[in-house]
Amino acid sequence: MCPPLWIAASALLVHGTAGWGAPPAWGSPQCQHVYLCHQYLPPTATNTSVRLAALRGVMRTQGTHAYIVPSTDAHMSEYISERDARLGWLTGFSGSAGTAVVTQDKATLWTDSRYWTQAERELDCNWELQRTTSIESIGMWILKEVPVGGNVTLDPFLFSIDTWNSYSRALHGSGRTLLPLETNLVDQAWGDQRPLPSSSEIYSLPAEFTGSSWQEKVAGIRQQMEEHSRRPTAVLLSGLEETAWLFNLRGDDIPYNPVFYSYTLLTNTTISLFMDESRLSAVARASLLSGCPGLLCVELQEYGQVSAHLRRYTQDNVTVWLGTEYTTYGLYSIIPQEKLLEENYSPVMTAKAVKNAHEQEMLRAAHVRDAVAVIQYLLWLEKTVPQGQVDEFSGAQHIDALRWAQEHSRGPSFQSISASGLNAALAHYSPSNGSSRALSVREMYLFDTGGQYLCGCQTQNVESFARRALWNVGLNYGHGTGHGIGNFLSVHEWTGGSPGYSWPSEPGYYRDGEFGIRIEDVALVVEAQTESEETFLTFEVVSLVPYDRKLIDLSLLSPEQIQYLNSYYEKIRAQVGPELRRQRLEEEYAWLQESTEPFPLSSARTVALAPLALAPLLSVLLSGLGA
Repeated sequence: MCPPLWIAASALLVHGTAGWGAPPAWGSPQCQHVYLCHQYLPPTATNTSVRLAALRGVMRTQGTHAYIVPSTDAHMSEYISERDARLGWLTGFSGSAGTAVVTQDKATLWTDSRYWTQAERELDCNWELQRTTSIESIGMWILKEVPVGGNVTLDPFLFSIDTWNSYSRALHGSGRTLLPLETNLVDQAWGDQRPLPSSSEIYSLPAEFTGSSWQEKVAGIRQQMEEHSRRPTAVLLSGLEETAWLFNLRGDDIPYNPVFYSYTLLTNTTISLFMDESRLSAVARASLLSGCPGLLCVELQEYGQVSAHLRRYTQDNVTVWLGTEYTTYGLYSIIPQEKLLEENYSPVMTAKAVKNAHEQEMLRAAHVRDAVAVIQYLLWLEKTVPQGQVDEFSGAQHIDALRWAQEHSRGPSFQSISASGLNAALAHYSPSNGSSRALSVREMYLFDTGGQYLCGCQTQNVESFARRALWNVGLNYGHGTGHGIGNFLSVHEWTGGSPGYSWPSEPGYYRDGEFGIRIEDVALVVEAQTESEETFLTFEVVSLVPYDRKLIDLSLLSPEQIQYLNSYYEKIRAQVGPELRRQRLEEEYAWLQESTEPFPLSSARTVALAPLALAPLLSVLLSGLGA
């Protein structure tokens, strides 16, 4: 028989598994594989043998030949809670994007280029890594590993509509059956070791930080419903930031994202909010119930009742408007097709993305405060790194502490990326205590951090501009160039190209095993000041931290780009300088003055752009920002 490692996971699972066979005997290839994974586990990997054995036992009881595990939650969130980190628990892989498929004798993980090196470090030998995220690749693997007549199952409340349809197409006509299981098999295997849901308070955002009351927002969405050609009777909200924004509520169910688990069904006469109402603060509860009875009365219902409520509602003559990007196939499949109004994003998501005048001012104010924290950090690095006193982890802790000290701060908006040397080649690397590299003046140091403020979140695409310098020499980077950001909400949100949208531009380049560089400035889309009668748009950069002068080769920049830099630095001095002095940070003020000295125009480009320098990336960014 297998050693205790196998027994611990499978002893309680072998009953009722007729047709699937008993656990493998000692000496069998499968049993030897489990033992070797345990014996030769690399220090950066997690032993997943027991977890896989537990899942496979549950799969046998369900008659499942292959089980698909995604990296997201029931709200299509990019960042998830520990309770929803099913992929991470099962595989040991800590990246934010990936898909696993498990059969009775194989386990494979698919992820994108951001995480290939990380996955190699974190996966044990139970797992095979596939360097792609295409569902076509996953489907081909399933067809190879699952026999004709086999069942392929998944939790429909963890998959988007498009993803479900893609899997359905990949398996169509193959003799394999794609089955939705509302019981999550990973949760069953995880058992009582799965983290508990959050129990912290859900609170109202103070009025001075919202720009509009929730009643005004509801009225605006209902007006859009009335004006739509289909005249929908309801809007279904599944994205967590949608409900948080609509009702001006915040929580902390997901690290770095002030949201809480919830759904909303807003009809033209009623408002149903599905959540754990016991967690509402007294002020928040009073606000939601202030319009009862009436059209602005919020009916509080249990989070788990959304499916049953939606099923009852759609029995009548109704039309439900939803955004397919944030709605799971599980909810979508409840609504009859003829009663659906589908668009990529709900009217709440599109309304939220456009910052009103008050929200724009709050975003600018947040960046002034955040610039103070970052400047303090840069000065601290200049003093301590030459003395060998800083590593990646202590650096990340220090910038987080500096942000917390700023007015209205609510901490970091994502886990700080603090990467030295070869670790900087991992686009989303985050250090851990005890296993981080020391910072050195001889190596590139990449830190990508952001802060949450009551007045804003710091962190659509102009991909062709941002990638041009790299494309010209046959290079690229494996992540997007921009995304939306929320006002004290998610650091990654949907955005568009109209005035009021905000997003960071983040071109970069990564050489595996050597270094990584990235520029990440947050900008608002605003109307350009021109003499034309037509409306033109440009970017207003609201990030207010100077670039590292040591990494800029002025000979690669045009006179226009150098002039843009000088104008930008003048703006930083004017807006951040007074705040540094208000906080009596005179040493930091002197550092800022020195770091924003104007560049000489005589140093402008006189030769062709050189590949692999930071300046081409910077010049492209500057061009995109209206230089």
